[in-house]
Amino acid sequence: MTDQVEITREGGVMRLRLARPEKKNALTGAMYGALMGAFREAEADDGIGALLITGSGGSFTAGNDIGDFLAFAADPGKAPPFSFVRALATLEKPLVAAVEGVAVGIGTTLLLHCDLAFAAPTARFRMPFVDLGLVPEAGSSLLLPQRVGLAKASELLMLAEGFDAAEAHRLGLVNAVVLAESLEAHALAKAQALAAKPRGAMLATRRFLRGDRTVLLAAIDAEAVAFGKALASPEARSAFMAFLSKPKAAAS
Repeated sequence: MTDQVEITREGGVMRLRLARPEKKNALTGAMYGALMGAFREAEADDGIGALLITGSGGSFTAGNDIGDFLAFAADPGKAPPFSFVRALATLEKPLVAAVEGVAVGIGTTLLLHCDLAFAAPTARFRMPFVDLGLVPEAGSSLLLPQRVGLAKASELLMLAEGFDAAEAHRLGLVNAVVLAESLEAHALAKAQALAAKPRGAMLATRRFLRGDRTVLLAAIDAEAVAFGKALASPEARSAFMAFLSKPKAAAS
């Protein structure tokens, strides 16, 4: 476990706060482990009806910590980031996100697994996998075209250009844009509203909305295999080395 994920309870809501602001909450293996542990705890606790994930220091997350991630390069399919996205895909209880500042890589793709998401006007989203010599993850190659259409998904994943909160709202990646000073309170209120609903009806409705997850899990596994091959490629190594040579070293 790690103190870089703060886990608190607000009535029927488990709040997960990424707490590594000096690195814009870039995710390490230990942080992924803490998040998965929280998922398991929430699933086993009948008193928890929803989860809320947010960041600290004005950022959501800059994605994977590159230096930490490279330690798992030998077997990325079993690495914490891929275990985490499978846990996301199989989570039974509602998940709400509050996004402020940077939301890079998994910071954007995890929103495809959230039931509700809210963004501050400062939020900036980007999925730079191709720029790093990699392929998409978290089932985004399947979920993103379903959400935004093939043409827009191709633009976001292949050109890897960033976009703002207003565009995320227009595309349906977030439910609303909320002033930064009200963002977390607004997201918490929505999570509490979900947690207060009749539990059986809520969970059944969520399952119906998501349908059979077999195809999604297969996509996640296929992405992991392709990701591992790409990670071992010279172009990915070159991109990572160029990234690590920059002053800021935390995002994928």
